[in-house]
Amino acid sequence: MTDEFSVESVYAELLGRAPENKMEPRLAPLFRAMDVLGEPNKAFPIIHITGTNGKTSTARMIEAGLRAHGLSTGRYTSPHLSKVTERISIDGEPVSDATFVRIWDEIRPYLEIVDNELIAENQPRLTYFECVTILGFAIFADQPVDVAVVEVGLGGITDATNVGDGQVSVITPISLDHTDLLGDTTEDIAYEKAGIIKPGGFLVSAAQPVDAAQVLLEKAREVDVPFRFEGVEFGVESRTVAVGGQVITVQGLAGRYEDLLLPLHGAHQAENAAVAVAALEAFFGGGEKELDLDVLKEAFGNVTSPGRLEVVRTAPTIVVDAAHNPDGIRVSAEAIREAFSFSKLVVVVGVLREKDAEEILKTLKEQLGDLAEEFCFTQSNSLRAVPAAELAELAVDLGFGEDNVHIAEKLDDALEWAVERAESNDDLAGGVLVTGSITLVAEARILLGKEGA
Repeated sequence: MTDEFSVESVYAELLGRAPENKMEPRLAPLFRAMDVLGEPNKAFPIIHITGTNGKTSTARMIEAGLRAHGLSTGRYTSPHLSKVTERISIDGEPVSDATFVRIWDEIRPYLEIVDNELIAENQPRLTYFECVTILGFAIFADQPVDVAVVEVGLGGITDATNVGDGQVSVITPISLDHTDLLGDTTEDIAYEKAGIIKPGGFLVSAAQPVDAAQVLLEKAREVDVPFRFEGVEFGVESRTVAVGGQVITVQGLAGRYEDLLLPLHGAHQAENAAVAVAALEAFFGGGEKELDLDVLKEAFGNVTSPGRLEVVRTAPTIVVDAAHNPDGIRVSAEAIREAFSFSKLVVVVGVLREKDAEEILKTLKEQLGDLAEEFCFTQSNSLRAVPAAELAELAVDLGFGEDNVHIAEKLDDALEWAVERAESNDDLAGGVLVTGSITLVAEARILLGKEGA
């Protein structure tokens, strides 16, 4: 049996559990699992990241900074784009198939103990996300890593990752998403996210809506930890568009870092970088010790963020972007206008059922305006995907114009149509954007030959 097949068989076993979008708001079974496994959650320091948008990009930047300082790292992020092992990275690379399978085989009997206890109490057994999270902690302890960068799955207080206590708690921009689970206001959502701020830690936050910032501030004071906010104690001082990305100057907590080349597009990525710098300063010296500029330049110069305004093909240029809520769409649209000189953009859109499709479409229309005249509505293979025809009908209701709306149920057909339309521009400056859901972007990357992430 090959490792590849083994990973697939473990993945199939995990998928047999309650799915990712049915996360249980509970932590007791996670602490029980950590207990029976010998507390892998306490085996290494943690930088814990939550927020609505920018978590994975920020996690990758922090990880790059830690590695440039010579530390071995674990990075736990979700969801994955092409293979489940991407969720658990060691030193910047997905964990090896052999390690993934070996550690799962080792912890499976212990998870069965927890499952049986839950069943006896008439509770659902450990979910898919809970199991992958436990596996991540177990792999990081087995390596062992010097530090783990751990991204919250959903919310904060009762998220499975919250069995770990962050030495630094990082909160990226908060906006409305998962409102059915987290609340209808940014203030409500901030209460959930604030759950990762722990005694003995250090809060680093992106600029936030006023109500959200107040919640985070109060939580930091309640548990008596230092707090630093973008726009107050640190931030992006300047940025200029460069080939393949941008050059930024960041005012950190302890130092000023000039002319950092960041090979990612958009003001939002510059802001993520400023948050990453502050998190690194907090981790290494409590926010009082300046980082080495050359080390930081090396770290940021190598950062990638697959599926985030990623160019996956040229002639015509095809950009995939995993924005899946209105705020994510807004910042991505701004970045596309800034970073690419498209004369025409053909947009391929697919949305999942639990997302606010109407607001996503409205934001696309408002933000891309005259640049994007033609839209192709499609759907990923996810069972949660909104049918393409339903999305198209909604778009027409929102004033997209029937002549500008195309339907292709299969993504490969959608891409073929979009490329043809983009190429119809005589100036050869037409482009294609694939956006609206992470599952759609994941499938597009695979179809266009970008297997690894």
